[in-house]
This record gives sequence, C-alpha cells and structure tokens, in this order.
Amino acid sequence: MSHPRSARLIAVGLSLALGVTACGGSDPETSSPTAGGATNSTLAAATLNGSGATFPKAFYDAAIDGFKEVQASVTVNYGGGGSGKGRTDLQGGLVDFAGTDGLVKEADKAKFKGEFTYIPTVAAPITVSYNLSGVNDLTLDADTTAKIFQRDIKSWDDPAIKALNPTATLPSTPIIVAHRADGSGTTENFTGYLVKAAPSWKLKSGSTVEWPADTQAGNGNAGVAQIVKTQGGAVGYVDLSDANTQQLTYAKLKNKSGKAVEPTLEATTKALEGVELNPDLSYDPLDSANPDAYPIAAPTWMLAYKNQTDKAKGEALKAFLGYLVEDGQKLAEENDYAALPSSFTDKAKAAITTIVVPA
Repeated sequence: MSHPRSARLIAVGLSLALGVTACGGSDPETSSPTAGGATNSTLAAATLNGSGATFPKAFYDAAIDGFKEVQASVTVNYGGGGSGKGRTDLQGGLVDFAGTDGLVKEADKAKFKGEFTYIPTVAAPITVSYNLSGVNDLTLDADTTAKIFQRDIKSWDDPAIKALNPTATLPSTPIIVAHRADGSGTTENFTGYLVKAAPSWKLKSGSTVEWPADTQAGNGNAGVAQIVKTQGGAVGYVDLSDANTQQLTYAKLKNKSGKAVEPTLEATTKALEGVELNPDLSYDPLDSANPDAYPIAAPTWMLAYKNQTDKAKGEALKAFLGYLVEDGQKLAEENDYAALPSSFTDKAKAAITTIVVPA
C-alpha cells in the first residue's frame, strides 16, 4: 500500500513555522536543551561530525535543525553512508559519533579507541516496497519474502504469491531484487528477521550478505528506493521514510500471529511493547509476538565514546544526544519514525550522563 505524504508535510510545515515564531521570542542565553547530559546554558562553539546509518537519517536531519535552534553555536553534520561506514569512521577517529542500526561484533570492539555507549534514538518499519503496475494491495509472508530475495521466486505470478493474494491480478512480470550495496544496518535487520521467521532463508544475516548475481544494488536506503521506483517489477527493502519520500507502494507482511500488517508507526510501537533493554541498551524487536505488530520493526542507535577528549565537543555531544532522546522525540512521527517509550529514553538519558568530558 502507498501513503502519500503531502497532507502530513503541509501540517509539519505549519507546525515548524509556528515553532520558529515561538523560538524567536526566547533569550538564546537561557535556552536550555533538555535531557540527560545537556547543559542549562548556551554552549561554547563546537562542530560535531557524524556518519553512519541512512535508515534514521531523515529523523537526524530534522533533529539537527531543531537542536540548532536551541544551541546556535553548535554545528552538527551527519553524512550517512551506512551503519558499517559509521562504525568504521568512529573506529578511525574520523567522526565524533556514529549512527548504527546493528550492534558492534565482539571481534570488532578492540578496533575502537576506547569504550563506547549505545544510545537508542527511534524505531521504524523496514518496508518491502515494490513496483508492480495495477497491484496496489499485496500481502507477503516471511517465507515467500525470503524466496523472492534469494531468487527462488522470480516472477510476480508465482503460485506462492498467488496463494497469499487470491483476489489480486498478478502479472507474469519478472521480479527485480534491489538491495544495499554498502554495509548496512537495514540489511542486517531485514536479513535478521528472515533468519528468525523464514525457514527457507539461506543467505544468513549481516550488514552485508552474498546476494545472487542477478540482483541490483543501491547505495543507502535512498538508492534502493530509486531502483524500485524506476524499474517495473522491482522489489526492495526500504525504510518507511525513504519509501514515503519516493511514494513507493509497499506490501503488508504476515506477522508471527498470521495477521497481515501494514508497515505503520503504530504497528512498530506495538513491536516495542514488552521489549526489555539489555544492560548496554541494545534490544531486538524483530518478529514480535504481539499480534498487532509489524514484523520488521527495526531499532537504531547512536554510538559515542564514553571518554571524550575535547571539552567543547564533549559537552556539545552530550547535549545533542540528550536532545535526540527528549525534545527530539517530538520530531519522530512527522518524519516517519516511532518515538521510543519512556522506559527506553529514561535509560538513554542515564547513559548520556556517564559520558565523561574533560574539565
């Protein structure tokens, strides 16, 4: 199903305009970014650079703009590039923070320049977006999705797809599979779901997998979305924000309870219900048992070093991370992300306070 964003964007534009007007009357010397680790006064000038996951990039871009309104002296840049790039850049000291949709492997922890912390920020569905003329309502299950992406199913009129869509007129159009070219947390979560839910899945899980040779690769979620948008018969896994930006059509997926569920924020929030954070603030909402949950509800985190080496940057980083998990949460829904429950953000704020900044 497709969900145009025009009405929402108009509403967002109005709310942002009102927000700018309201902010214009405040005293910048007393503006106060709220959250754990934030300061109650204007911060010293600093520039923070980050890279990593493209899955949450639309949210981070909006949050960076919002943070600039309360801390005008701090510049935050976020370059995307994929979760793998973000983690590698943080290891190499090329960035001050990294976005990641996947966890650092135990073997890679020694590559970092010290202890780091995970800060959960938002969650969102990974859509199975497709381009099939005349078919605007499609249901898939985990096993059929697995067979499509590993090229066991190669045409849209395959009996397995027909069985899930008995009233649909499915053409014999060849299926073009689109996937990520870069090391990607979206890939890790999508394939992680298939490992959990699809017995037929053979390609394992990771930020990169060995896709069949007759598939197509795009850089970032936007690159996959572009392949799907421009090629008839294409299918790809794309975050909800990029899918809506490109006005893609996406399938309902049958969850663990057998219910066909659209990739909505409400169904993502259902997947978070009852999920407990691990001590390091990691968690796994994939293939939720909640009967109303969308089965590919994906997490995402910011990675930051616990021991900062620069006072101005360290204070700015704590304030920015604090903004993401408090005031920034108000920006989640309008950018196609689910805000986190308070049980998550309270622990995130506590983790931010443990980041050490030099005197």
